[in-house]
Amino acid sequence: MARKPPEPMQDVKMRRDTALRALVDGVPYIQFLGIDFERRGDELTALLPFDQKLIGNPFLPALHGGVTAAFLETAAIIELSWSLLWEDIESGALSLEDLQAGSLPRLPKTIDFSVDYMRTGLPRDAYARAVVTRSGRRYASVQVEAWQDNRARPFAHGAAHFLMPRSKSE
Repeated sequence: MARKPPEPMQDVKMRRDTALRALVDGVPYIQFLGIDFERRGDELTALLPFDQKLIGNPFLPALHGGVTAAFLETAAIIELSWSLLWEDIESGALSLEDLQAGSLPRLPKTIDFSVDYMRTGLPRDAYARAVVTRSGRRYASVQVEAWQDNRARPFAHGAAHFLMPRSKSE
């Protein structure tokens, strides 16, 4: 039996990038804050470019704590959703046409979210990475940390629990 030849890598990359873009564009608050995501394989890094509107205390100046928390929560939700979609993206079950039409599954809902502010968020770009520590049918846990100049010196850490969206078969 002859195996099907592998799909061209540019098609795979296009499908991955389109899926990520559709996921991110589906949340208007992400555009308001200016958050973007860089993808390397299945790993995502969130980027919060500095903007004056993100400053909470102009005397320090420091990033607003609410912006920091929103950045962490956004990184956690997108990472969790990305990990759920990965199999469908890789298998081709999600077509480019479906992705461009915006037919993505619903996002997980936040049950609780806690933030540890470890140091002041400075007026510069920030980065975040999330790790899904548990993902079941109904519930998921995600850890996320944000840093600026040095990954070894995070300025905030978050822990989140999410209610998973129901599958179409339920």
